[in-house]
Amino acid sequence: MKAAVVVFVGLCLVGIWMLTSSNIGPEDLSYIIPRSEVKDKASTPSLDRSGTDDVRSGDTGDPENTVEQKSDSKEEDEPSKRNGDRKVAFDDTSETDTSTVENSGEIVEDMVLENEDRPQKDEKSDGVGSQETVEKFPPENQSESLNEISSQNGSPHVVEWKDEEVVEASSPEDQITDRNWKLCSVTARADYIPCLDNEAALKKLRSTKHYEHRERHCPEQAPTCLVPLPEGYKQSIKWPESRDKIWYNNVPHTKLVAYKGHQNWANISGQHISFPGGGTQFKRGAFHYIDFIQESWPDLAWGRKSRVILDVGCGVASFGGYLFERGVLTMSCAPKDEHEAQVQFALERGIPAISAVMGTKRLPFPSKVFDVIHCARCRVPWHIEGGVLLLELNRLLRPGGFFVWSATPVYQKSPEDMGIWQAMSALTKSMCWKMVAKRKDKVNNIGVAIYRKPSDNSCYDKRAEQNPPICQKSDDPDVAWYAPLQACMHRLPVDSSNHGVVWPYDWPARLEKAPYWMNTSPIGVYGRPAPQDFTADYEHWKHVVSNSYVNGIGIDWSSVRNVMDMRSVYGGFAAALQEMKKVWVMNIVLIDSPDTLPIIYDRGLFGLYHDWCESFSTYPRTYDLLHADHLFSKLKKRCPILPVIVEVDRMLRPGGNLIVRDHVDTISSIENLAKSLHWKIRMTFSKGKEGLLYAQKSMWRPSEFETNTP
Repeated sequence: MKAAVVVFVGLCLVGIWMLTSSNIGPEDLSYIIPRSEVKDKASTPSLDRSGTDDVRSGDTGDPENTVEQKSDSKEEDEPSKRNGDRKVAFDDTSETDTSTVENSGEIVEDMVLENEDRPQKDEKSDGVGSQETVEKFPPENQSESLNEISSQNGSPHVVEWKDEEVVEASSPEDQITDRNWKLCSVTARADYIPCLDNEAALKKLRSTKHYEHRERHCPEQAPTCLVPLPEGYKQSIKWPESRDKIWYNNVPHTKLVAYKGHQNWANISGQHISFPGGGTQFKRGAFHYIDFIQESWPDLAWGRKSRVILDVGCGVASFGGYLFERGVLTMSCAPKDEHEAQVQFALERGIPAISAVMGTKRLPFPSKVFDVIHCARCRVPWHIEGGVLLLELNRLLRPGGFFVWSATPVYQKSPEDMGIWQAMSALTKSMCWKMVAKRKDKVNNIGVAIYRKPSDNSCYDKRAEQNPPICQKSDDPDVAWYAPLQACMHRLPVDSSNHGVVWPYDWPARLEKAPYWMNTSPIGVYGRPAPQDFTADYEHWKHVVSNSYVNGIGIDWSSVRNVMDMRSVYGGFAAALQEMKKVWVMNIVLIDSPDTLPIIYDRGLFGLYHDWCESFSTYPRTYDLLHADHLFSKLKKRCPILPVIVEVDRMLRPGGNLIVRDHVDTISSIENLAKSLHWKIRMTFSKGKEGLLYAQKSMWRPSEFETNTP
């Protein structure tokens, strides 16, 4: 009995230590500065002090490596009572006896970790026990996000709404536990992307000349139905094995295999689709092609100077998949077109990709952020209509950055190819791009041309003809959300307070250093001097990721490859995950938030702009983990939570993880919806008005289809 008391007291003391030794994290202070003001101050970021993650919990067993369909039994419908799931309550007192607190509407007893799962105190860790390293929830008077975004011409994130459009915080549909879910009744079935498969909108298009039918056309009402699973779906193969093969039943498409198999894109092998590492321009393998490009222009310096690149018309993204081993992070993009499910293949393999087309709208990226842009037979007519599509790449390319082009006009002599080459030569010269290399690869029998964008405006000023013209000053190059393409070039920045004036630090140093242009900003998103904001945000997320997400809440990280931060600020969460070499993170900067996306790119990470009131341009079942830090409480001022959770369900793979840090009432609504979806509630946690939810998607799908899906 005495031994039991000693053990109990010891464990409680560990809990007290955990309350006083966690990191001071960034608060959700995005209410401080409107988007327009932040842009004037170098768009510096914000920190989110949204929860204390050192927790006392029950069984901390990792989620299963295989996902089974959840039964309809009463036991399975009560995730908080299942063995291996955890309902955690936070006691902010220093009492040593067992206590209870209210958590998500329930009174739950504190549970003490088993010895093998209890976080261990590291006596040598920096700052443990110091007030400066305690992760806190924000004060009650600082827990609300900005209620209204001030509009300003040229702002990349201008969103306006009226008071009557604000959605009540406690929408009844968000609190339904036993919702009558149904499957989406759509032609795309298991591959449904609501904003790309809106058949009603596509039928109304007056023209498809500029690929309008491949662009986003979102339904007026976001879907609230669920996407079915392909028959025979299995838990995805883990990285790095997934780079070379996936389960056929997970992406059961053969058209691309038949069409591109001779180019070593993909082959069917038993239950798998295999990827030999080839492509249209590198039939003999991606590594040879990657090294050939490096040898053609050594200043590219893969993985050191060239860290973040865009691959246009990526196919199954083998180029980006193999560049990981060179320390390069590649944003692969291709449309949802006749090349059946190419982006879905890429994501199933564990390679970053989005469905996007160069049509009439700008791509959802800021200006001057990609170190290299690559196009290998990407089928984009760069030279037509005043070069408007190549001028979009010019917008995205960092000053001094490189365009790598290995299409047939570079090395073939047919009349068509020679005509395109001449047109491209004239266009690139008029854009002040300098061709620094043109070389033939005898192994793959292809050629490559490498162009360099100017670093200053001197060439622009010397042009005899102003064609393409310089864009109007009112045309903000960072306006990217549904912004029309412009056949013009923006003058390059000369003021050191703007991004793009100086090349970022070499990788990996750029990950941890605040970009040079933040030094001129008097204040960051969280109200501190900008460089301090950046550093505090990074230290906060390193602590949270290490102490809570990796070692605390029980995620099976061996099954995590594709990660999304649904509301990123400085990319601190993604940067903290870099120590886990096998994951990549898609950072989403909200269209009504401070524009910190250029900062994320400057530190060697990537992401895009998005509005979560609409569906994301990705296939179903493409992410292993979604992270939402104070997203939903901010979002529900403009749209209901229900369709956003449906979108989360669409994007997550079965067995995938959702981490939500938010206000307790919002956490409760999301937990109810997750339960109604038969998800496993692995952990809930709260202190005051702030909370954390960790849930895991199951294989469950309803049996009935909707009669009418938008």
